[in-house]
Amino acid sequence: MEITPSDFTVMIVDDVDANVLLLKLLLTKAGYKTTTAYNGKDALNLVSRTSPDLILLDIMMPVMDGHEVAEKLKGMPDKRDIPIIFLTALNSPEDIVKGFKNGAADYISKPFNKEELLIRVNHQLSLVSAKRTIEKQKEELEKTVEARDKLYSLIAHDLRAPIGSLRMVMNALSMNVDRSKFDDDIYEVFITGNRLAEDTFVLLDNLLKWTKSQTGRLKTVFQDDVEILSLIKGELEVSEVLAELKQISIVFNGYSEAKARIDQDMIKTVLRNLLNNAIKFSNRGSEIIVSLKEEGDRVIISVSDKGKGIKTSDQNKIFKTNVHISSFGTENEEGSGLGLLICKEFINRNNGEIWFESREGAGSTFSFYIPIQK
Repeated sequence: MEITPSDFTVMIVDDVDANVLLLKLLLTKAGYKTTTAYNGKDALNLVSRTSPDLILLDIMMPVMDGHEVAEKLKGMPDKRDIPIIFLTALNSPEDIVKGFKNGAADYISKPFNKEELLIRVNHQLSLVSAKRTIEKQKEELEKTVEARDKLYSLIAHDLRAPIGSLRMVMNALSMNVDRSKFDDDIYEVFITGNRLAEDTFVLLDNLLKWTKSQTGRLKTVFQDDVEILSLIKGELEVSEVLAELKQISIVFNGYSEAKARIDQDMIKTVLRNLLNNAIKFSNRGSEIIVSLKEEGDRVIISVSDKGKGIKTSDQNKIFKTNVHISSFGTENEEGSGLGLLICKEFINRNNGEIWFESREGAGSTFSFYIPIQK
């Protein structure tokens, strides 16, 4: 990697004036800036006030030798990454190993070759430059991602309220509309509009919660003694409205008086996403089974459908943040995969676990457990 020598400062630490003078002359002629110290103690004092990019460090010095200087530098959080090249007449294998153990980046024996020294200095500073470039790019990328997430969150927040109102109106109409008074084509448009309103609301809700979660702005708020059965039945009532649009029946099996210490909103979001997915990927007129059972110190909740199932090639991608899976329901309802990522995140936050079983063409079962509160 090409570097500009004048951008870097090399500290020379040696107790022999002639060595310091020679090194300074070589490095200055090559374009580097230099600072000097004549013993280990002075070197540490100088490093604490400045930040050299590289240190050429003699080992055998009065007051404090090079090994001790290196050890102390590695104990300074803001200085430990400064590369050190040892310059010494001690060139036994034991001395070299000791130097590297104490944090040396390189080792040059005295008397040194001028060209070799400059090449090794250039190499170490090229690594420093590359590291700084990577750190800068990482920082810029993090800022870009943070700005993107904030934008997504703002858009989702601003759109969620009006879409939520539209969703409520459409749901209310769907429960009271007299199909006999509409042509089939008009009724189908109405049903499609209702479904799109629901899907858009869920997508915006998921997007808002996901961006808040990933940016640390979504806190887990635990509530004690939450009745699991009541929580499930409340979500089933909401989902049944959407299921009726595809003539899908939702059957609930199981009973439990268990209570849990959970974030209710998160667990409701999980149930809502699993039920919406089951409806989306189920065939018209089919059945979805929701089950609840106690098992030791936890309750297990499952949502099963007999719909499309998940392709075998896609199953290992479920719940992974670095893989995007786009899919379509039985009536071309689009799925983004974001809902399942949220499910995993929220279940983990509530000290549970989520898993699934699926067979293409035969349906899927998504299950999760949460601990029972004693």
